[in-house]
Amino acid sequence: MSDRPNRHHHLLLLLSVFVIATCGLIYELVAGTLASYLLGDSVTQFSTIIGVYLFSMGIGSWLSKYLDGDLLRWFIRIEILVGMVGGASAPVLFVLFEYAASFRLMLYTFVSLTGLLVGLEIPLLMRILENQLSFKDLVSRVFTFDYIGALLASLIFPLVLVPYLGLIRTSLFFGLLNTGVAGFLLHQFAETRPYRRSLLTAILLSSLLLLGGFVYAEQIMSYTENLAFQDKVIYSKSTAYQRIVLTANNRELRLYLNGNLQFSSADEYRYHEALVHPALQALPRAYRVLVLGGGDGMAVREILKYPQIQTITLVDLDPGMTDLFRQDERLITLNDRALLSPKVRIINTDAYQFVRQDTTRYDLVVVDFPDPSNYSIGKLYSTAFYQQLHHLLQPGGMAVIQSTSPYIARQSFWCVRHTLQASGFQTIPYHAYVPSFGEWGFVLALKNSHWRGDGALPAGLRFTSARTIRDMLHFPPDMAEVPTGINKLNNQVLVQYFEDDWTPYTH
Repeated sequence: MSDRPNRHHHLLLLLSVFVIATCGLIYELVAGTLASYLLGDSVTQFSTIIGVYLFSMGIGSWLSKYLDGDLLRWFIRIEILVGMVGGASAPVLFVLFEYAASFRLMLYTFVSLTGLLVGLEIPLLMRILENQLSFKDLVSRVFTFDYIGALLASLIFPLVLVPYLGLIRTSLFFGLLNTGVAGFLLHQFAETRPYRRSLLTAILLSSLLLLGGFVYAEQIMSYTENLAFQDKVIYSKSTAYQRIVLTANNRELRLYLNGNLQFSSADEYRYHEALVHPALQALPRAYRVLVLGGGDGMAVREILKYPQIQTITLVDLDPGMTDLFRQDERLITLNDRALLSPKVRIINTDAYQFVRQDTTRYDLVVVDFPDPSNYSIGKLYSTAFYQQLHHLLQPGGMAVIQSTSPYIARQSFWCVRHTLQASGFQTIPYHAYVPSFGEWGFVLALKNSHWRGDGALPAGLRFTSARTIRDMLHFPPDMAEVPTGINKLNNQVLVQYFEDDWTPYTH
């Protein structure tokens, strides 16, 4: 066959466009997701990776004009390289994260190289097909298949690939698809070519390497997580929303989400008692409680210590979290079977949408979200969100919001308070010492109510008492209030405050 396939073959090459377009976008999504898992700030990571990837594709497209001779041979070679580089990107980067002195350099090297190779693909295919179709048909068909492949990738990545395969198996699987395209084209169009044997050998070797990685993906992930965490990893799972990891030693269990510590069983009671009891001890007639976040059930455990509570609605985005904490015996013991209580209703949905649609009125809302490290979480600390909370509260109701550290993230903490005040709440800031985290802050938000710190507390609390509640209200000079802006949807100043506050401690 000549460098230009006959008319009966162009459909097969167009189908190859569909496959390689899907693979190309998957590699981009894998890199962005992996970077947000390991480096945080998903908006920045995705933005920079998309920019570098597209720029590299442009360079690849420009370089394609220098590839001459047997274009099919060049295309098959590139497919093998794309499969190896893109397919191996996730496992290699996970391992490099613990070893590389400059992980970002390694990350963007992989992104650039993958983008450059992907950028070579479409121009080469168009040159291979140029004698089989008119120019307008060639452009329309190639880009139609290209964009449909990209749509498929964007749909299956969050819904199927991440929750069921994980990042490592996803990248390796699509690497196998690229080498599969190379093998298919070699078989269909290059049976008599002198280079067939060498390319077939390369395809088989690369496919075996990728397949071996796919089979041992869990072992690779376990190895990297054992490098990342000091204690033994006893559970790990990628859900559609995050990477959940549990570690254990002789003294404690620790929960990590996307690599960030969420609690230690050794001292989580300090945090959760401080979160719940200053509000509930002042609400003897509280019957209906809403918990936003807190899928581990620890806050719910504390709320259930008040017998007058009739219903608790727990809204957590990730069913992977709530299922884990009502099925694993170690965790059920830790949260005292809270999520199995008949008083508790669990709703797995986006809290921002939930508060906009819910019509129930609550006596107390407990807000236990992760810190505002990116814009998707920062919206849950905005005036738009807090105004909805104000609407959901009964007259005389309260909300309590975990508000990061007033010592390390001083601007962030006081920004949360000022944003609540701008949303119509009276506020009472307080803080407690949690050994695993240091000084941690909370804000009580009151709706036309008065708060007192000497109400009746449940028996058996390990940290909270009337005395500790009074002590929580005192802020020494190094945590005293500072002026800040208001966190609104259109500015998200809190996310910038948080990054500024925490950067000296994370670099």
